Amino acid sequence: MLKRFKRYLTVGVVNTLIHWAVFLMLVYSMGSNQTFSNLMAFCVATTFGFFANAKWTFNQAHSLYRYFIYVTFLGLMAVLFGRAADVLSMPPLITTLTFSLFSLVIGFLYSNFIVFKENKR
Repeated sequence: MLKRFKRYLTVGVVNTLIHWAVFLMLVYSMGSNQTFSNLMAFCVATTFGFFANAKWTFNQAHSLYRYFIYVTFLGLMAVLFGRAADVLSMPPLITTLTFSLFSLVIGFLYSNFIVFKENKR
């Protein structure tokens, strides 16, 4: 499991850079609120992360069902974090750092034990 986590972390670094770039561009260049920005950044970054992790980290086939449950669960987390940040008037940098750490741990556990769970036959 440690090897998988290291691979997930590597994909996560690239995924995080994508997320941050989209989030900060939307907030600072487009004037969008953090709820919308975090959700859009998540959608772009998580699509990359899903396919990279399916192939490289978990060596499992991707499917529409797996993509749906992955995006739905983590997308809900992105919206909740963005909404909390708006309500609490958190600085965007704190929002991105907090969400990145949370999604690394929770995302790995969810991916490993639910989305890409190995079928034991």
